[in-house]
Amino acid sequence: MTSMTNANWFLLVGALLLTMGLGATVLRRLPATSALLYLAVGLVAGPSVLALFHFNPLKQSALFELLTEAAALVSLFAAGVKMPVPFSFARWRTPMLLAFVSMTVTVALVAGFGVTALGLPLGAAILLGAIVAPTDPVLATDVQVRHPGDRDRLRFTLTCEAGMNDGSAFPFAMLGLGLLGLHELGDAGVRWVLVDVLWATGAGVAIGVAGGTTLALAVDRFRRARPDVELLGDFLGLGLIGAVYGLSVLVDAWGFLAVFFSAVALRQTERKLAERAAGQPGAPLSEASLIFKEHLERLSELVLILLIGGMLFVESWSWRAVGFTAFLFLVARPLSVWIGLAGTRTPWSLRRMAAWFGVRGIGSLYYLMFAIQQGLPEALALELIHLTLVVVTLSIILHGISVKPMMGRYDAA
Repeated sequence: MTSMTNANWFLLVGALLLTMGLGATVLRRLPATSALLYLAVGLVAGPSVLALFHFNPLKQSALFELLTEAAALVSLFAAGVKMPVPFSFARWRTPMLLAFVSMTVTVALVAGFGVTALGLPLGAAILLGAIVAPTDPVLATDVQVRHPGDRDRLRFTLTCEAGMNDGSAFPFAMLGLGLLGLHELGDAGVRWVLVDVLWATGAGVAIGVAGGTTLALAVDRFRRARPDVELLGDFLGLGLIGAVYGLSVLVDAWGFLAVFFSAVALRQTERKLAERAAGQPGAPLSEASLIFKEHLERLSELVLILLIGGMLFVESWSWRAVGFTAFLFLVARPLSVWIGLAGTRTPWSLRRMAAWFGVRGIGSLYYLMFAIQQGLPEALALELIHLTLVVVTLSIILHGISVKPMMGRYDAA
């Protein structure tokens, strides 16, 4: 995986952590995000400049799938915990349209571009659309809900969209794999519709809601029966993630949706219990575990972006990949947002911001590694790696440079 020794890796990661810890105030004042700093270090240390290490995403796809999967799960849970209460369909309508309708439109547009402009077979083009369509809950922290009490509509919309579309893209990934002969779709796609779309989506949401609600009720009952006993909120939160995700995988449900909705249900149920009892003993489990989850999220962001830098060569920057990224950011994302929100009363300012801040990142890399693990031919896998890495890298750069000034103007308005 790398020519760097373990000692060098500890030095590199340790130096970055010390820099972030000691220079947090200065770094917050910089016009760019911390992700951009990690990427710069990874590019310099990686094969593009000094060639101190190289991470091969094809040979190390199993390891990278596990790393991106874990990072996405923690981030999805943290995003779900920060969703405002009480739940209302009126408030959730906009992000749901973005997460399902706009995401579907994005897959269709990318698939069309992939077939006509990139010369990909239809299955590979649909798979590419599923890989790059989800917005990212890991790298988009600067446009996300900042804390559980944050009621900003734009931040809620982007956070909620990212929480849902990391799971809602799964059916299209399976459709692409099926058309490539790597997944069973059934006669005329019937199995895909019944199992991969209807069952897996509905079951994922149901498992998440049931898991989060059950844990909130159990913790409330335990605290009332034994108020003197301390509970480890971090362990309970991680345990909920593991339980609902593991169960979802066992029953062929979409685990990303389950984890996000388990956190939403946990927070919603805790608030309802607190209101009925005019307060409850101890801090809410959802908030008590949030700080630890956010630390894990930051650490995983640092490690994974360093590895992205270690995957890129100078030759990675082809016009083919850059042109595809331009199409995704400047055509597919804005058009999908306008179509998804057509006919709604969503403010035009929110639509414009959402059209730009479709941050791509760790979720896309997970889908890519997942597809490789399903048996993609090597030539096709290398092509999708090439395109996806440039998309994610340019997203880190472009959104990392623009997020602070744009969100600063938005907050000041």
